[in-house]
Amino acid sequence: MVIGILVYWEESVGDSPPCRFCALRTKPCVLFPPMTELRLIEKIEGEAQVRYRFEGERVADAQIRFLTGRHIEKVLEGRDPRDALAINPRICGICGHAHLIATVRALEGCYPDLCLSEKARILRELTLSFELLQNHFKWFYLTIWPLIFPGEVRINEAVEPARIIGEMIALIAGKYPHNSYALPGGITCEPTPVDLLGVRERLEGVMRRFRTYLIDVDPEEFSRCDRIEGMLEREGDLPRVMEAIPDRGWERLGRSFDRFIVFGGNSCFVSGKSHATRMRQEPDPRYLTEELIEGSEAKMVRYRDKVYETGPLARAMLLKTPLIREAHRRYGDSLFSRILARVCEIPRLLLYVEELIGQIDISEPSWIDPGRMSRETEGMGRVEAARGSLIHRVVVKEGIIAEYQIVTPTQWNLGSGPVEDPGVAQKALIGCRNNDPLELIFKSFDVCSVCTTH
Repeated sequence: MVIGILVYWEESVGDSPPCRFCALRTKPCVLFPPMTELRLIEKIEGEAQVRYRFEGERVADAQIRFLTGRHIEKVLEGRDPRDALAINPRICGICGHAHLIATVRALEGCYPDLCLSEKARILRELTLSFELLQNHFKWFYLTIWPLIFPGEVRINEAVEPARIIGEMIALIAGKYPHNSYALPGGITCEPTPVDLLGVRERLEGVMRRFRTYLIDVDPEEFSRCDRIEGMLEREGDLPRVMEAIPDRGWERLGRSFDRFIVFGGNSCFVSGKSHATRMRQEPDPRYLTEELIEGSEAKMVRYRDKVYETGPLARAMLLKTPLIREAHRRYGDSLFSRILARVCEIPRLLLYVEELIGQIDISEPSWIDPGRMSRETEGMGRVEAARGSLIHRVVVKEGIIAEYQIVTPTQWNLGSGPVEDPGVAQKALIGCRNNDPLELIFKSFDVCSVCTTH
């Protein structure tokens, strides 16, 4: 929701191109002067600012700024590497668990002889997947729904699944959010058969709510669906949203570069990159670069000097999810495809965690002593968080953190460049009309400023 708008007129420069309406070159256009609107965006994790420049009724530029810095990377410098296990889960209240798993994987890269039990791997994967599920429900009902159906409240549909999933994480990790149950060598918990039974019962409750709230179809059947019309024939809030978007002429809005990247780290997804439907090899983090953005606390991130979209749409394209491939064939990397892709991850994750629970052998050790960390070393951890690929990198010198780097999904999707070299969300906004749902397009990427201004 826009909580403040500052509107002012920009003067045209002497050598600016003539206005297509009145052919004036040296003075501001009297009929359609260039206009800039500063919009402050709320109902996201943190705050963001978008400065739109309009030419006539079209967006000519959209500069995205994050104004409040947290500087977690600097906070970590000079500390014992194990301190990151307590600090980093508090980077974000929405995806703090993803930050924990990325942290522990980065630290584990610093141990030369580390061994992880299958039990610890599965339980980490479970809790990480639970967090994705929770975020998907909340994003759909608390962020997207009010922008399409203002006045129709769907609080319970977000809160109930989120509460249940939070309990599922807590049964394994001890609490949620901000737990630190994962550490180099494994996990600190010893779940009992009763704990796992509680997780199963709650998972059944989430599956029921998926069918009751989102779409009345079995998750396995929905994961095989390859026709948009077949999805729209079902009852539920997802078909309502996906039907409303083309009814209002929005289905092709929000198209960007059609480039996708997934760094993986979760066995539910595959890593790689693609341009439209052309797949490429697994990306190499060594080719990541970050650059400062003037006037913003966030950084822009590129891979081999190009910007890529990360997140559920990218993951679905790499997985060749049938329904998303069909949406992409019709509408490209649009608002329609982006929203549908995120909700389509819910049944996939539900089936995945159900399978994982059946694979747990509680007789295996939860933790295996990793030995001593090298005093001069570095490590990297990669996970797929709700919004996309999350990367943590640590450099240890003389036994303390000398450098810590965090690359977040919002840096990929909401990075801001000049108009001739825009970021992913900028590209999606440029060219839209003033009366198009700009906030909906912006929020379809799911913004997290507190992660991004680390």
